[in-house]
Amino acid sequence: MGNPTITAWRTAGERGDAAAATACLAPEVEMISPLTAQFRFHGPSEVADVLASAFEVIHDIRYHTQVGQGDTWALFYHGTARREPVEEAQLLRLNADGLIRELTFFGRPLPALTEVMAGIGPRLLRRQRRPVFARMVGLATAPLNAMTRLGERTIVSRAAPVRDGDPRR
Repeated sequence: MGNPTITAWRTAGERGDAAAATACLAPEVEMISPLTAQFRFHGPSEVADVLASAFEVIHDIRYHTQVGQGDTWALFYHGTARREPVEEAQLLRLNADGLIRELTFFGRPLPALTEVMAGIGPRLLRRQRRPVFARMVGLATAPLNAMTRLGERTIVSRAAPVRDGDPRR
C-alpha cells in the first residue's frame, strides 16, 4: 500500500539523512518554506542545503501519520528543535516518475518554529558561503526566538482556558 518514494523520504527524515532525502527529489523540485513567503527553493541542490541544515537543527524525527495516494501525500511528524518539541506537516506532490516535485512544510508550535528559524537560517547561509549575512540573520532572529520561548512559558500558560475548579477563576 505504501509508495516507495514516500517510504524512502520518511526513512531519510527519521535518520536525519539529507543525502537519502535528496535522492527522493525530482530535478524540477520546488520547496515552499514554512518560515517565509519571500522566496522558494528550486532544484535538488538548493533543497539539499535546506535539508542538511534542517537535520542539524531538528532531531528525533518520528513520523506518526501518513495520508495520501497517487501523486499527493501528507506526512506528519514529532521531533525536537534544541529543547523545543516540534510538529511538522509536509505536503508532498510527486511527478510522473514518482519523485517529489513539490514540498510544502507547516510547523507548530511557535516557539519551535522560531527555534528552527534561528537554527536553519544561519546554517543555510554558511552553506551558501555567506557568513556575514549568516551572522546578521542569527543576531536578528535571536530576540524573536527568546521572546517567543519566554512568552510561551510565562504568558501563554496563564491564558489557557479556565475550567471549573481552576484557582484562576
